[in-house]
Amino acid sequence: MPTTTFQSATEKTAPPQIIDVKSADLPLSCPRPGDELWNMHPRVYLPIEQAPDHEAVCPYCGAHYRLTT
Repeated sequence: MPTTTFQSATEKTAPPQIIDVKSADLPLSCPRPGDELWNMHPRVYLPIEQAPDHEAVCPYCGAHYRLTT
């Protein structure tokens, strides 16, 4: 019988990947065009250009975006 291992909440995980977006990509929405269909969630627009640090996190999937110039 195969065994399944689960990662506990206390185990260290890799830091979230930051996705750089350019001003030409605005308005920013998640999921982005070109994302795979199986990974879709309802589209949400993220006001990244109004954020003080020019970063935004998707409330659905946790994708972390950073606006670059």
